[in-house]
Order: sequence, then structure tokens, then C-alpha cells
Amino acid sequence: MLQPKKRKYTKEFRGKMGGVATVNNKVAFGEYGLKATERGWINAREIEAARRAVAGFTKRKGKVWIKIFPHKPYTKRSINSKMLGGKGAVEGYVAVVLPGTILLEIAGVDEQTAKEAMTLAGHKFSVKSKFVTKREI
Repeated sequence: MLQPKKRKYTKEFRGKMGGVATVNNKVAFGEYGLKATERGWINAREIEAARRAVAGFTKRKGKVWIKIFPHKPYTKRSINSKMLGGKGAVEGYVAVVLPGTILLEIAGVDEQTAKEAMTLAGHKFSVKSKFVTKREI
């Protein structure tokens, strides 16, 4: 699964998720993409599941770009622990996604195959998404 190699500080605050995506909001590398239509956190496990779904459906034809990376750590306290003693240990990593962010891109396959593959990948993410083309944006 994706996670940073090294972090200067292991824990972060949850942060704000306002506005819309101003970067990573256009299909840059491929011909087709999957665009998020709502905000949220995407887990590293969801990204890996989507990548495997696309690779399996396209039989590894074409090229797939993952445009998001889980940089943000999230923590979790152990069960039955009291609310004292600081933050919990790092549980995993998430990518912060705003509306308009391109999640995946694909090239080298026809539009029907790309649309079906991106639909399968979209079901793996915890945010709503839609299929877009380079000409559309």
C-alpha cells in the first residue's frame, strides 16, 4: 500500500476541507480520467483496490496514472482507553480529496473500456466520482 517513506512529524491535525480543487483538476497525462465530485478522505487501501480493479479489467493494456497520494496520517486510540495521555498511534494514511480532483487517469484503451474500468474503480472509493475525458475539460 502507498505511504510516505519518511515523515518529519508523525502526527497531524485533521485540518479543514473547504473549497474546490485548484490543482490536479485537469486530465494531464492520459485521455480519460475519474474526477471526484465530493470532498473526503481516501484511504491507501481504497487506492490500491481501485488500481487492481482497473488493471484486472483492462488486462493490463494501456497505462494508468494514480494522481493522488496518501500523505496525511490518521491516528486511532486503543479500545477501552481513557481520554487522556495524548493522541493515539498512527493507524494509516489518507489522501485529502476536494471536489474536482482527478483521482485516476488512463490512456491506450478505447473509450468504452476506459469508462467501464473507471466505473469499477469509482465503486472502490468512499467519495462520489464521475468519468471525464480530456476533450471535455
